[in-house]
Amino acid sequence: MEYTVQKLGQLAGVSTRTLRYYDEIGLLKPARINSSGYRIYGQQEVNRLQQILFYRELGLHLEKIRDIMNDPDFDSTKALKDHHENLLNKKEQLDLLIANVEKSIAANERGITMTDQEKFEGFKEKLIEENEKLYGKEIREKYGQDAVNRSNDKLKRMTAHEHEELTRLADELYETLGEAFKTGDPAGDLAQKAAELHKKWLCFYWDSYSKEAHRGLAQMYVDDERFKQHYDKNQPGTAEFLRDAIHVYTSN
Repeated sequence: MEYTVQKLGQLAGVSTRTLRYYDEIGLLKPARINSSGYRIYGQQEVNRLQQILFYRELGLHLEKIRDIMNDPDFDSTKALKDHHENLLNKKEQLDLLIANVEKSIAANERGITMTDQEKFEGFKEKLIEENEKLYGKEIREKYGQDAVNRSNDKLKRMTAHEHEELTRLADELYETLGEAFKTGDPAGDLAQKAAELHKKWLCFYWDSYSKEAHRGLAQMYVDDERFKQHYDKNQPGTAEFLRDAIHVYTSN
């Protein structure tokens, strides 16, 4: 089968404008241009569009999808298996959220008591899933499957009080880091307080702490563009400043 841009858009549920944009950025090129000047897509392009939409569903940016799919080592079969695993994880998380809502309805209507742990099960699964989607590959390569799985298990067991404390600690960390950055001194008292808060924040996720791992993570904040953008969002240079502060902290 071959499709014009309009027919392919109807088939896939995307606009012709989107398909033209995919062509412009080199994400999805048509198989050929016919004598009338229309884009024509074949089976290979249909399969590629399916992969693109899978990646979009997982929340990846178009530039990232293009880099992945244009890699000479890209394996479409492996990609489909990865999509399948991610969808199963997403289904598990949705099932937990649905069960959470159903229990909440029952608690309101029939006076059934929910434990604090039950109230947050689905949300913690969502947090784990988002972390895996954004940083899972890099973190697992750096620290290993077992370490990441233990960290996820620890998060799943987190109580409502611990989750509240984690949120408060994160807010204090970012506020202190912002003030420390203004001093320009990663060895100063405020910067070292931020490094200490960062360690406490990590210990909510890690089952054990080491200075070497702390330094390694701080370096990843600088080397990985996604982490860097996160920390540099309000003040460019914050990722490097935090890394330097943690290096001083872990050297003492």
